[in-house]
Amino acid sequence: MGKKHRAAADPRATVRKLIKSGKLKKKCCKSSPRCRKCPVLALKKAKADLPRAT
Repeated sequence: MGKKHRAAADPRATVRKLIKSGKLKKKCCKSSPRCRKCPVLALKKAKADLPRAT
């Protein structure tokens, strides 16, 4: 039996996990407003998704 996937209550923890796994960059490059690997945009998205998850 494996672990069940659970959403983290802390959006910053979610972003840290994505940075460690290599899916996000460590810093925002500020050169492109719609960067796919931007941690700032990922944090905004995680904060927006938090109320829907609970």
